[in-house]
Amino acid sequence: MSRTTSTVERAFEASLYDATDTALDTGASLLASDPAADAELDARGREFVATAWRRGWQPADLVRYVRRELDDVHLRLCVALIRAQAPADGPRDPRWAAQLDELAAVGAPSGTDRFSRAGAVLELYRLLLRLPTLEPLAQPVRRQAGTGSDTRMLGRIRALLAKAEATGFPEEAEALSAKAQELMARHSVDEALLAARAPAPDAPGACRIGVEPPYEQAKAVLLDAVAGANHCRAVWNEPLGFSTVVGFEADLTSVELLYTSLLVQATTAMTRAEAAQRAGGRKRTKTFRQSFLAAYAHRIGSRLTAAAKTQVTDDLLPVLASREVAVSSATDRMFPQTVTTRLRGVSDEAGWTEGMEAADRARMGSRPRLP
Repeated sequence: MSRTTSTVERAFEASLYDATDTALDTGASLLASDPAADAELDARGREFVATAWRRGWQPADLVRYVRRELDDVHLRLCVALIRAQAPADGPRDPRWAAQLDELAAVGAPSGTDRFSRAGAVLELYRLLLRLPTLEPLAQPVRRQAGTGSDTRMLGRIRALLAKAEATGFPEEAEALSAKAQELMARHSVDEALLAARAPAPDAPGACRIGVEPPYEQAKAVLLDAVAGANHCRAVWNEPLGFSTVVGFEADLTSVELLYTSLLVQATTAMTRAEAAQRAGGRKRTKTFRQSFLAAYAHRIGSRLTAAAKTQVTDDLLPVLASREVAVSSATDRMFPQTVTTRLRGVSDEAGWTEGMEAADRARMGSRPRLP
């Protein structure tokens, strides 16, 4: 006895494996004409999301990729699927839960005609069907002691960075960012000392941080510099638009916060410098920006490395060395084959000079000495 092929299956056969607009229209027409197929169509979408999780993707990765490759309507549909799938996922780690919380900022899909919606759904499913497998992110084993203190500290750091990004006064933004960096540095060093004094089954974990176009190569260099200064390692995935950062949990959090803060400061300074260049009659903004960000990343890396060395006391050297070995081993296991990439498009002398000067003004502050 033959099985009756459902409308959804016929639509998938017509459109998901053929990239043409004609195939997409055929599948959308089938779905639009059969409202009874909606429930199965949504269920299949949740299956695509569950498959993405099994392939190593996380909510923030999927949202970032859909935003990059498709349009707002597809993004809203994707977020709706992630939310619908969440109850079936079971317990996840805190970083995953935080990513789900951030989806609240994305609105629900808006009303449209059935044909247009079906076409958008099929375009999204085409993308989900072709997702590559990513390296699974090992989650760090964390001590239970001090969790409340960690939460309060990170909340204070985020509040400082939010104020720095919101203020219209450059001096205030720099002072707030400097204070936030001091707290992040102290938080990281305190974590390391605690590990030395009371050994616990800590292990490195990993997270993915978006490196968005344009000028993503220079941004990846900046993130690599921030990661290295915070005892982490970063591996850039250029085609998918993110870097995987490997390190201990406190350091990963510091990298996320500091990279965001420095990128905001760089963008603000670059916009001002570019406006001044235009006022003087310049028009080559692309090469100016690329060179600006490359110089900024280079100089920030030097400053962060120098600042990090001032915190290394004799009692801290053994545990930092041990953690560095653990991070390097974890990175090599996740990425047994990596290549180095040379920074391209750095040819504008004015952009390089302005970027170096902006990095010098980024006043991150010296790291406080431990008592």
